[in-house]
Amino acid sequence: MLQHRPHTTVVLAMSVDGKIADFRRSPARFGSRVDKAHLEKQIAASDAVLFGAGTLRAYGTTLTVSDPTLVELRAKEGKPPQPVHIVTTHSANLNPEINFFKQPIRRWLLTTKAGTLLWKRRLQTLPSTIRTGTQECSPEFSPEFEQILVFETPTREIDISAALRHLANIDITRLVVLGGGELVASLLGLDLIDELWLTVCPLILGGNTAPTPAGGKGFLSDLAPKLQLLEVHTVEQEVFLHYRLQRSAN
Repeated sequence: MLQHRPHTTVVLAMSVDGKIADFRRSPARFGSRVDKAHLEKQIAASDAVLFGAGTLRAYGTTLTVSDPTLVELRAKEGKPPQPVHIVTTHSANLNPEINFFKQPIRRWLLTTKAGTLLWKRRLQTLPSTIRTGTQECSPEFSPEFEQILVFETPTREIDISAALRHLANIDITRLVVLGGGELVASLLGLDLIDELWLTVCPLILGGNTAPTPAGGKGFLSDLAPKLQLLEVHTVEQEVFLHYRLQRSAN
């Protein structure tokens, strides 16, 4: 039985050789307009978007819902124009001057206690809310984030499982993950992903340090997450692959 958490979908574009960025980790802008529209559609169908600090540093922004039809559809469903955008980072070592902090969206930070302290030191003081576990703490300060979520394991890493349970408790039922590979790998390792959308783009990036859809230490073949192909279609030179994570019936 699935844990109490949002339905979680990973959406990534990659090169033919399975790279989501080049060896310099430059912004991956090799997807077509069709791929961008596909990504925007997935974001529009979500309640929240989750991505790592590396992904945010590469782009400096997040993708918002701009298609009027998708915005109208969200309104008809009683949703705000944009989902919540959540950046997850252990250290919270983010540049508050990037354009992400100027976008008209709700921004949340998922971090550790140490990350919270670092972020507070970088900013002037304006009231915000910090939550630790499922308990609300006294007001802290962050003018850039509507909420700072602190979920920490005994080893002082982000407790992503607890964080997702918290999101489900506050009615975030659909979550889209936009990378990077380290975040996706950690979610896979904890069996917290339900679906993947992978767009295969017609180029080869190469590079043994270029990031892939799943980073981390990797999985042994007999323990690797198994996928079921739900659909595949091509648009011009791109291939869109839709997978579901296979799970035991037990």
